[in-house]
Amino acid sequence: MAELVFFCGTMDCGKSTLALQMHHNHSARGRGGVLFTRNDRAGEHRLSSRLGLSVPAHEVTDTTDFWAEVVARRSAGRPVDFLICDEAQFYSEEQVEQLGRVADDLDVDVFAFGITTDFRAQLFAGSARLLALADRVETLQVQALCWCGARATHNARTLHGVMVVEGAQVVVGDVDVLDADDDSVGYEVLCRRHHRLRMTARTSGAAAISPQTLDLDLLGEG
Repeated sequence: MAELVFFCGTMDCGKSTLALQMHHNHSARGRGGVLFTRNDRAGEHRLSSRLGLSVPAHEVTDTTDFWAEVVARRSAGRPVDFLICDEAQFYSEEQVEQLGRVADDLDVDVFAFGITTDFRAQLFAGSARLLALADRVETLQVQALCWCGARATHNARTLHGVMVVEGAQVVVGDVDVLDADDDSVGYEVLCRRHHRLRMTARTSGAAAISPQTLDLDLLGEG
């Protein structure tokens, strides 16, 4: 039976690279697949990885209907055995439900890739629905690292290297924006502690002591 599988992790952990590798592996065995993505850093109709790989892909929009996409291709005589769905956090709940139906009723394997939470550590709608519906959820084993060396678990949005916690949920940017004079929106992966303290690589050296830091004098009592 076909499956709906959700591969998830933070930014910079190799999701798009794995998506491209899986597409290659399945295609090499004669399976017909379709690549989908949304808001890729390389622009519309591209699926790219930070290793420099970039291929054409179908851009998902608010009106994309995955059921109709598969049926149309099969009706035209084109085999569709699997779907690669990158940046799936940006899909709507309805589109994720369509992916589940495609797997169940059309016997098409669906491999979705995305991050689970936004820069405020809130679930994306698409990711939340995937977590609820997927046959399997796979956390990528390639660990992105916080500037402190700990495993990165959170995605932070930055402006001039400073973490921001307000704004639209979806703003396209990249982890490569490091210039403090660059007005572009950037992203940085952080461990939970430094996301909570809003300490980025740039601000870590001058960060103020958190008000939640334990009073060392109290540790000596009792």
